[in-house]
Amino acid sequence: MILVDTSVLIGFFKGHKDKKTQLFDEILSRDIPFGLSPYTFQEVLQGARNEKEYKLLRDYLATQIIYFLPEETATYEKAARLYFDLRRKGITPRSTIDILIALTAMTNQLMLLHNDRDFDLMAEQLDTLKILEMI
Repeated sequence: MILVDTSVLIGFFKGHKDKKTQLFDEILSRDIPFGLSPYTFQEVLQGARNEKEYKLLRDYLATQIIYFLPEETATYEKAARLYFDLRRKGITPRSTIDILIALTAMTNQLMLLHNDRDFDLMAEQLDTLKILEMI
């Protein structure tokens, strides 16, 4: 399975043609299963420009599989530790949300499709963060 990050969805919805959005287009055309994190769900919705776009995005996103992290303190401690360990290795992710998205992919054993350099830097240090490059 594949976890699609906000960076790919936004580019795709805006009609950008790059390697990652074309890969997502191929996933869609081949009916390859994919899902989102609740953080991506939120990030995409909060970027809506108006009420009509908000409803359109909400209706589409509501049809997708959502992968959650366990709702317990240990999950957020694990995310904090992940950020702490990366920072000690010289990598400071720009977004706490990106840590939670990476943790979602790792916890659910999903390949991550993204267009955000922070995830590539994380994956160089994290054996369990698998990045989707092609299908």
